[in-house]
Amino acid sequence: MKKIVLITGATTGIGKETAIYLSKKDYTVYGAGRRENKLKELETSGIKTIKMDVTDDSQMAQGIEKIIDKEGRIDVLVNNAGFGSYGAVEDVSIADARYQLEVNVFGAARLIQLVLPYMRNQHYGKIVNISSIGGKLATPFGGWYHASKFALEGLSDSLRNEVRQFGVDVVLIEPGGVESEWAEIANDNLIKNSSGTVYREMAEKFVKGLRQTTHKNAKAIVIAKLIEKAITAHKPKARYSGGYMAKPALFAKKILSDRLFDKVMMSQVK
Repeated sequence: MKKIVLITGATTGIGKETAIYLSKKDYTVYGAGRRENKLKELETSGIKTIKMDVTDDSQMAQGIEKIIDKEGRIDVLVNNAGFGSYGAVEDVSIADARYQLEVNVFGAARLIQLVLPYMRNQHYGKIVNISSIGGKLATPFGGWYHASKFALEGLSDSLRNEVRQFGVDVVLIEPGGVESEWAEIANDNLIKNSSGTVYREMAEKFVKGLRQTTHKNAKAIVIAKLIEKAITAHKPKARYSGGYMAKPALFAKKILSDRLFDKVMMSQVK
């Protein structure tokens, strides 16, 4: 019997690559996203699509209802929708900060609430939350993005121990650099928020540094394969990491003091 998978943020990057990859692996894949033209592209790859904004509760509820009506169950939820609202903490408006958390945390949490009753009932389910190495370490100008990913990490750790008793696994995926729209969106937000403030010089160096490394980013298929590994494991690990600099950065954060790690981090924006 084919497993039923819902992937949010499925129109680009990791979400799109994972949807296509799992579809070829004989999963029934529902790809969710906001952009209808991009959803139509997914349909040409045999993926079922749902128009869904993860800040709209009614769209999320209707999307889950649609899958249940059609398939009778949901086996895997991949919470991939997210973006980076970059800019100095002082410069980013609280409205923009709230939206960052709404997309990256509360959208994921609401979908978890919606799918859990069905997963508990069938005593099986995999909830995969796409975090980031930025859920374990923080760079300048990513304060609100990191806040959202740190929150997703904590939420997942609590959830994992709550729902294991019902046969439901919770997994965090922590990508490093991956080819996607993410970097340019983050850069654009940083320029918009901080290019005309006292943080301008530092922000420009940060953007320059980020752009100089994007060619080293891993293909999104690397993360798609990690997700498949997690959802096929009988006893999946709590965390999987991959992509450019993921393992070295997480290792450095683990062994270095905060002061020394800050010094290494700030050397990249001088």
